[in-house]
Amino acid sequence: MIPRPTVTVLITGETGTGKELLARAIHYNGPRRDAPFVDVNCAAIPENLLESELFGHEKGAFTGAAGAKPGLMELAHGGTLFLDEIGHLALPLQGKILRALEERMLRRVGGTRAIPFDVRLVAATHVDLGAAVKRGEFREDLYYRLNVVPIELPALRARHDDVLLIARAFLEKFAREYDQPLLSLTVAAERTLRERRWPGNIRELRNVIERAVLLSTGTSIDVADVAEVAPSAPDSNGELPFPATLRELNRAAVLRMLEICRGNKTEAARRLGISRPRLHRVLNWSNGAADENGDEDDEAVAND
Repeated sequence: MIPRPTVTVLITGETGTGKELLARAIHYNGPRRDAPFVDVNCAAIPENLLESELFGHEKGAFTGAAGAKPGLMELAHGGTLFLDEIGHLALPLQGKILRALEERMLRRVGGTRAIPFDVRLVAATHVDLGAAVKRGEFREDLYYRLNVVPIELPALRARHDDVLLIARAFLEKFAREYDQPLLSLTVAAERTLRERRWPGNIRELRNVIERAVLLSTGTSIDVADVAEVAPSAPDSNGELPFPATLRELNRAAVLRMLEICRGNKTEAARRLGISRPRLHRVLNWSNGAADENGDEDDEAVAND
């Protein structure tokens, strides 16, 4: 059952358990679905900028404020405001948000005019807010204001029945994205996925399935395709069941994507989210070509 359209929801759980997906599900399955869903990662925006991002500012409110700008709370009017990682909010900003929620009014930075706003607030955190209150790191009154409908998302390791459902959903997603036939999971691969601890939760499972789709050369995904990338013992022939280093894994992914794109390097680079020159550097690694950035470029390719 979706909570009523004005009730505040607090979603808790480990990083990667799908808190934002649940917040979007609450929004898009409720009466506010046609209004904006505005998400804010409170941990990703510097503290000195977050207040302006949330409340907006008036012209001249601070250096560089050349004009008035509405904040995200205004932009979410009529819809849902999702405050992710709310446990990282600084105490002074916690008080301002509490007051705005209680009065359903906000004031832009540098402004005096009270602006009414109507939002459903959904907050999420991996922090134990109850413990943070006891440590004096989170306001008790804001905690109770948020904790109207609490939803705890269990870690993936505690949801064995969900692992295969989510894995198959990712298989369909990446088959569409990479224009490939839909792959199936072997019984052994299914068992491996169910028994894994998944410290990275759904985010880790997504990465495993995406890598398996990219590197697979058959019609199904087997145990070796979903093996952890961490160092592993060699098989009876002294060989690893998958590329042993990040550099080799990156190159294997590029080669597989080139196959999918029928040799079109520009399209392969676009799908992989890297530049064409970097794609060429990855391909040249096997020829002994030294990259100008040395081994550090391995990580750059993974995040480019």
